[in-house]
Amino acid sequence: MEAGDATAGALVGNDGEGQKEETAKKDTAPKKDEPQGKSGFEKIFGFRKEDLTSWNSLVTLLNRPTDPASLGIFRCLFGLLMAIDVTQERGLSHLDYKYLDGAPVCRFPLFNFLQPLPLDWMYLVYVVMFLGAVGIMLGCLYRLSCLMFISTYWYIFFLDKTTWNNHSYLYGLIGFQLTLMDGNRYWSIDGLRRPSIKNAHVPLWNYTLLRIQIFIVYFIAGVKKLDADWVEGYSMSYLAHHWLFDPFKVILPVELVNLLVVHGGGLILDLSAGYLLFFDVTRSFGIFFVSYFHCMNSQLFSIGMFSYTMLATSPLFCYTDWPRRFFGRFPEFLRAVLPLTSDPADIQPSTSCVYSEVQSTNTERQETPPVAKAGKLRLKHKLGAIFTVLYIVEQLFLPYSHFITQGYNNWTNGLYGYSWDMMVHSRSHQHVKITYKDGKTGEIGYLNPGVFTQSRRWKDHGDMLKQYATCLDQFLPRYNITDPEIYFDIWVSINERFQQRIFDPRVDVVKADWSPFRPNTWLMPLLVDLSPWRTKFQEIEGSLDNQTEIVFIADFPGLHLENFVSEDLGNTSIQVLQGTVNVEVVEEKKNYTLQPGEQIKVPAGAYHKVYTVSEEASCYMYIYVNTTEAALQENFTKLFEIQERVRNGTETEPLPPELQPLIAADNDDGAEVNATDPIVQLFLKRQRRMKEVKKRREAGILQRIDRFAVKKYYTIRRGFLMTAIAMRNLAVGLPPLEQLTREIEFANLKEPQADGSQEDRLKDEVGHGEL
Repeated sequence: MEAGDATAGALVGNDGEGQKEETAKKDTAPKKDEPQGKSGFEKIFGFRKEDLTSWNSLVTLLNRPTDPASLGIFRCLFGLLMAIDVTQERGLSHLDYKYLDGAPVCRFPLFNFLQPLPLDWMYLVYVVMFLGAVGIMLGCLYRLSCLMFISTYWYIFFLDKTTWNNHSYLYGLIGFQLTLMDGNRYWSIDGLRRPSIKNAHVPLWNYTLLRIQIFIVYFIAGVKKLDADWVEGYSMSYLAHHWLFDPFKVILPVELVNLLVVHGGGLILDLSAGYLLFFDVTRSFGIFFVSYFHCMNSQLFSIGMFSYTMLATSPLFCYTDWPRRFFGRFPEFLRAVLPLTSDPADIQPSTSCVYSEVQSTNTERQETPPVAKAGKLRLKHKLGAIFTVLYIVEQLFLPYSHFITQGYNNWTNGLYGYSWDMMVHSRSHQHVKITYKDGKTGEIGYLNPGVFTQSRRWKDHGDMLKQYATCLDQFLPRYNITDPEIYFDIWVSINERFQQRIFDPRVDVVKADWSPFRPNTWLMPLLVDLSPWRTKFQEIEGSLDNQTEIVFIADFPGLHLENFVSEDLGNTSIQVLQGTVNVEVVEEKKNYTLQPGEQIKVPAGAYHKVYTVSEEASCYMYIYVNTTEAALQENFTKLFEIQERVRNGTETEPLPPELQPLIAADNDDGAEVNATDPIVQLFLKRQRRMKEVKKRREAGILQRIDRFAVKKYYTIRRGFLMTAIAMRNLAVGLPPLEQLTREIEFANLKEPQADGSQEDRLKDEVGHGEL
């Protein structure tokens, strides 16, 4: 709510004859008795303190007539962005890869009874969602379009928890809000079909809900960033190395860019953005900073339409008639296709709003100034106010409701999505092992991590791990494994801490108890007491050369880590930082006890076990050199030197046949050249890749736009062609297999000179950088 809304609708009587009442006011009220100007409070907040003193006055305030222009423009932009989102992040372009119709796939719905429909019917679901988004954009059959969009959107959302993120949750909330709002009163097809609603007032609560929703997104995200890991710069430290922050590196070292710009700037922006957008004095600064922030995010992360959706919400905080003033500056001949630019006084009254009745009393001794009296409150007005209050309370409560849904709490609280803890936690996985035990024979075996699923997020969430284990329990009997017991040994580092277990590896998750309302008993605690070691990590890593790598491990008393050292890692050692460990080299059948500061070299190409034998948690680190990679880099350096000598004419001896491709590749300007030697082949492939990267980075703006447009064209093209095939299948049945194969090959047509596999391109399209 703002000052601009106070004058958004003229005081119109119930009979709609506003002009007559304006004349009556002028005739009955002498100049000396004209109402005084607004109070300072009303100028700042857009309403009076008295509007909050009673329920009726609050209902009147929330149903105050307001210009529909800003809401109509937002409705159009939101529908457009959601229509694009259907083909992108919702997955229409790769729906057949996502659902794998008929294949044994483990899925992770919010409710276990939810299952995807057959593939062709899933395409129909997406068609309904897409048409709903287009209908919202056009304001055509508005309520029906909103229902089409949100019903299918929430079905797809609940169908797969592994794709949840905050912005996908936000899209569903906004779609739900628009369903209840009068978003089709401005620049809509419905307005052309029904002149009675064209350019008609909307109640103020329509704007209030959207503004407070966006305020909550920013502010709660800022409150979540008050977490110590964010404040100390551990959550997103890798972002400081991105080219977008290069201007800051001119005056600051990368460490301060990470601490002050990435983390400090993100914290301050989230906490202040809602306030900056709310008040007239600071709004221009707020729009500038949030626009800069979201434009950066669009380049930093693969988050689909989120950045553009948030950009579209910023004008909601402006005066509600801004589209009339903005489009009023366009040439006259464009007015026919642009939104209305008529005067706000010409807005039609609406039964959805409460209008003030201006009355004046006249006694024998004196005349009193006009008095604004609230119109009659109807049931729909009260319901709108009740919904507004309850919705705001619910949105403020949900991010802190994790004490109820305790089963979804892991190291971070709650179902990822409604907490607005955006980017607060980053994770890396070092070791994942799935062990099964045949319940009948006792045979023990191992499964490839991620078998029967396309997702990786089950590794961090106990509820998904339980679903995954249950699914494996159903699939493994097909492979002659009876009554399997499933054990998970998953090692995770969160915000640059030690790699440690997140779940108890001794628990059979198939039979383990899990409830959404009780804490997960087989979740291992996060070793927060070891967090100060992160400063020491940086010192240790800074003392190593470029070829030496290091992994920091922490483990619980009584547990052990079984590890295999690849033959590529020819120089691997274990050094203890805290506690006592016993290292067992399996092949040698020897045990070595290590105290803090001691280390031992472990053989490559063999298993070893590290037991924690101290009463406290042990901390140790693996120090290793990838000798194969180091040798490869050395060979690459020699090949590059030879190539340079040939190029400069300083090579005096003829090259052997296996090195001749170096000359051919140089003459062919990076074109693919056949090479028999595998080292030379890898070297040339690497050079081609580096040239392509350099070419892309140095491309002009038009080339970048062209590349982006071509990529999106083929992505969207595939989605619509596959949808057309599915609709035909539903309408007339499946065609012959040969015809279907040709149709799918045509849909899979790749862009000219495209590099990489279909899987790589799909990964680029649907990658979730926020997760």
